[in-house]
Amino acid sequence: MITTHASGALKKIIPLFDRVLVERFAPALKTKGGLHIPEKALGKVLNATVVAVGKGIRQKDGTYVSVSVQPGDKVLLPEYGGTKVELEEKEYFIFKEADILAKLEH
Repeated sequence: MITTHASGALKKIIPLFDRVLVERFAPALKTKGGLHIPEKALGKVLNATVVAVGKGIRQKDGTYVSVSVQPGDKVLLPEYGGTKVELEEKEYFIFKEADILAKLEH
C-alpha cells in the first residue's frame, strides 16, 4: 500500500484481487569503471520491486488464494504491459500477478 498526501487529501493505492503494484529499478547510467552509458544503449527496464499486493483471487467457497509475491520482492516484468500510475512525481506500475514473469532471488 502506498499512502500519499496530494493537495491536502490523503490517497492510498491498494491493489485489488491478484494485482501487484511495482516500482521499476532505475537503470545504471555509469559502469563500475566510471564510464557513462548513453540512454540509447540501455535496454528496457524489466526488473522491479514489489511495493504492494492485492488480497488474491477469491474462490467459490469464499476463501482467497494469495499472490505469490510480497512487498520488497524483486521481480522480472514483461517488456510491455502494466498500468502506469504516477504519485508524488514517481512512476509505479500495476500488473496482474499472472503477467509477472519471475521472482528474483537475492
